[in-house]
Amino acid sequence: MKPTVLLLSRLPDSFIIRLREHFDCHAYSHLDETRITELAPTVRGIVATAESRVPRALIARLPALVIISVLGVGYDGIDLEAAREHNVCVTHTPRLSTDDIADFAIALLLCAARQVLNADRFIRRGEWPAGRYPMTARVFGGRIGIVGLGRIGRAVALRAQAFGMSIAYTGRTPKSDVPYRWCSDVQALAASVDYLVVCASGGAETHGMINAAVLAALGPSGVLINIARGSIVDEQALVEALRERRILAAGLDVFCDEPHVSRALLELPNVVLTPHMASTTDATVQAMLDLTFDNLARHFAGEAVLTQVNRHCDLQTLQ
Repeated sequence: MKPTVLLLSRLPDSFIIRLREHFDCHAYSHLDETRITELAPTVRGIVATAESRVPRALIARLPALVIISVLGVGYDGIDLEAAREHNVCVTHTPRLSTDDIADFAIALLLCAARQVLNADRFIRRGEWPAGRYPMTARVFGGRIGIVGLGRIGRAVALRAQAFGMSIAYTGRTPKSDVPYRWCSDVQALAASVDYLVVCASGGAETHGMINAAVLAALGPSGVLINIARGSIVDEQALVEALRERRILAAGLDVFCDEPHVSRALLELPNVVLTPHMASTTDATVQAMLDLTFDNLARHFAGEAVLTQVNRHCDLQTLQ
């Protein structure tokens, strides 16, 4: 008998077909309360994405649940404490998207600093014959600050080196294996750089970390890039800083209330907005889908999963 699996987010049709060959799949958004109640005792797995929410109440409602396989790097929407208490294995898909996300961070930085999209619109509006486009900020040789020097932060730093940039970072403690300058806090980092790139993990510890004080420290020639989590940036403070030109520009791939973006951001000319697409290259997405599937399949075959988040769970009791 196929294990029953809940699909919490919209997934590619080809992936759903693949899942259904091995599991009894049900799209959570298509279920009414009666059907959820009927299925709850039999659900053994969940397929989620980095944007999914798996709260304590849902975990407690599924007594047979043993694994949550997350399609994505982030898992801050999963109640890990509740998963631990109920001995539910949580997996994700790390490392696969590191280079794509780092590439995209630099792309946003270049677009925001050099005003690529505004220059495109300048031509389309027919304004070039009337005069040249205004000068923009130089990137090569600039100062970049990286908030969170994990895998993605290090990949961004590697790319920044190719642009001749001086590199600084902030984190809990200095890294002994990198030559970059360490700052003890994000405000001090912002005050010392031209470009501030957010690569930190989401969660309570970093919620609202990029606040009005940090943006003020970044200053009127500073550019903010966020390819991490929307919750890390105080969005209202950012809107005000951009509107009042207290920072030069921003590039955002993540937002507080995805997929909804505030009208205030949409109306600003000095921010580049993209729909959480930094990791979505065809090769990377396929690799992430494969790993999400493999974690599920290996678990139900009695084998060790490949990328477990909460390793303190007793895998022997999860079969």
